[in-house]
Amino acid sequence: MESVDYFRTFVTVAPDSEASATQPRLRAGRATIASATWELLHEHEYELTSGDVIFTVWADRQGIPENERDTARREYFAKGRPCLRASDLGKKFGWGIHADEDGKLALYPVDSEEYAMLAGGTAPDGTDVKVLRAMRSKR
Repeated sequence: MESVDYFRTFVTVAPDSEASATQPRLRAGRATIASATWELLHEHEYELTSGDVIFTVWADRQGIPENERDTARREYFAKGRPCLRASDLGKKFGWGIHADEDGKLALYPVDSEEYAMLAGGTAPDGTDVKVLRAMRSKR
């Protein structure tokens, strides 16, 4: 079972981040992990879980064909994987990540009213959320 998913949780930006919300850029014409993650979450608001996002970004970067992804996903998550708290979205780019009651994700810019509400423990629908911080960039 994948242990990277969160439910009713908001991951704030890292405490050592001073970033305002910016879209991660391509590097040398290729998507970075952060830019690919941002793109997936931006295009599929509240449609994908953390496990879906983490695996899809990895599989796309590895060039794994769609017809091999079920097996590859089982093998990929057979060992521990970092969760989205380790993502540069919250460490460098100023994006909070909300997981709803079904574990489906959406991004919120650090300077938005919705971000402030979620960081205070209340989801857009008025339900309570657990608040976690993204991991620090420096020790």
